[in-house]
Amino acid sequence: MMYPFLTLDDGTEIVHSEMGADGQVKVYMERADETDGFHHAACWLPGYVWEEVEGFSPAEQERLQEVLRSTAHLILEFSQEGGFDHAAGL
Repeated sequence: MMYPFLTLDDGTEIVHSEMGADGQVKVYMERADETDGFHHAACWLPGYVWEEVEGFSPAEQERLQEVLRSTAHLILEFSQEGGFDHAAGL
């Protein structure tokens, strides 16, 4: 199951999985593009291991990395609580 997390000002949608038994969470990002259809990438937390990067430039990927670094603690918490909508105390 993937949970919505954040939409960036450029339209990039960020969603995340539940935390796996190994403590990893898959974060998936995609943005519609008139030419290519969709740009997309996946990053596994907490190790920041990127895969399936298609269409995002190195500068865009660096921006996404910064977004993840500044919000990873929230993603990891929400991944254990059923996403943002089910997080206690928010």
